[in-house]
Amino acid sequence: MATETPALPIMSHWISGKPVAVSLDDTGPIYNPATGQVIARVPRGGVDEVNIAVESAKAAFPAWRDMPLIARSNIFFAFRALMFAHADDLARLITRDHGKTFPDAKAEVLRGIETIDYACGLPVHLSGMMTPNVSTKVDTFTLRGPLGVVAAITPFNFPVMVPLWIYPIALMAGNTVILKPSSHTPGATQLQAELWSQAGGPAGTLNVVYGGKEAVKAIVEHKDIRAIQFVGSTKVGRYVYEEGTKRGKRVGSFTSAKNAMLILPDADMDLVADSAVAAGFGSAGERCMAQTLMVAVGDTAERLRPKLLERIAKLKIANGMEPGADMGPIYSKEHRESIINWIGIGEAEGAELVVDGRKFVNPDAPEGFFLGVSMFDNVTPDMKIFNEEIFGPVFGIVRAATFDEGLALINGHQYANGTAVFTTDGGAARRFKLEVEVPMIGVNVPIPVPAGFMSFSGAKESAMGDLAMRGEDGVRFFTQQKMVTERWPEPGKQGPLSLVFPGN
Repeated sequence: MATETPALPIMSHWISGKPVAVSLDDTGPIYNPATGQVIARVPRGGVDEVNIAVESAKAAFPAWRDMPLIARSNIFFAFRALMFAHADDLARLITRDHGKTFPDAKAEVLRGIETIDYACGLPVHLSGMMTPNVSTKVDTFTLRGPLGVVAAITPFNFPVMVPLWIYPIALMAGNTVILKPSSHTPGATQLQAELWSQAGGPAGTLNVVYGGKEAVKAIVEHKDIRAIQFVGSTKVGRYVYEEGTKRGKRVGSFTSAKNAMLILPDADMDLVADSAVAAGFGSAGERCMAQTLMVAVGDTAERLRPKLLERIAKLKIANGMEPGADMGPIYSKEHRESIINWIGIGEAEGAELVVDGRKFVNPDAPEGFFLGVSMFDNVTPDMKIFNEEIFGPVFGIVRAATFDEGLALINGHQYANGTAVFTTDGGAARRFKLEVEVPMIGVNVPIPVPAGFMSFSGAKESAMGDLAMRGEDGVRFFTQQKMVTERWPEPGKQGPLSLVFPGN
């Protein structure tokens, strides 16, 4: 007698502090990329769900706005404690849905909690300035108020860290939030929403709506959503930015990247090799801050190649929960095929394919979305694999004769997200920091993601908007500064009527 397959769990939207029931017909599959198996279903939300979430956020806004700052901060302290207590649970869900290794997922969670730390202390950053007696018995001061209902549209590759870069600052500033995360990695998102409620976050302050194009379009077009922060592809980010700002919203879109590290001949070659392999292949290259190009000056490429090959040969590619795994699978079957196609493009363009990851097969999980690492040498600026983001474990060596030539290659790129220089020369590093046209810079540090209390942003095609994410810019983004001029006249001492423009 055949055993009946148990029904797959169905994830849910999270609106008004509770899960929202959905029908099976309104869901899509969630895959475990390490096995290739469908493990659950996720809702496909759209206009109706966004509308319901916005109404819930609008209803919650007045009381949340008026809650004393310290009371809000106390909720965040409780939320922080719960996130720490469930850090391993969150990491396991990330690994299950995305595929990255458990230690990498745990590091993501802890880096995300840094921004909760910042939010806990936001009362001091929300304070204004006051100047008494700008005129006779007239005082002036500034205050920062929340915008109202705001939205975050976040990607699959960091389902904890990137949302935490956005919604804690938005919430602590007094806004209520609609979070539209990736449908590929919903498990850790769901747990965050539950923990927010357990911490005392009022119903309607943080709402989660899953979905694709229809949900994004509904958020962009909804008249009551005042601001949007987006992290994802340049194509979608440009749509969100242009259509959102057209409707009077404040929008920050943080988009694609093609990061390059500049290697000078005096650098520590072992440090460079370790850093390049870690930055290029960690999380299967599915990081917007991955360093996927190495601009090698002088003879450094020849000196580095054997060191890189030695390290690549030792990488363990396996299920992210397997002890000792260095890299897990690609997050989806479709993206794996896209990366394979890019490797073929690089070959056709004439780059030297030194390591071909297409040959890798995981014998323990042949149906998983695994792919080996690939490395090209002699990549040139006219090639697509130099100019376009692959977002996978594909690394390229670009050769430059001089510091100036290498710097020009980085500055001439359409993307400008993160970069790094490896050298033992402080003068060269100083010049690089001052002259490179990329906002996030590492000096002998391969992945220069700033601490959670600092701003994060790109330039050129990597970011659209006037303000960065997180830090002081995040506070400015999610608040409206008000300038107040006030006078309290003494009864019976009002001066004569005057139509002259007021002066000081």
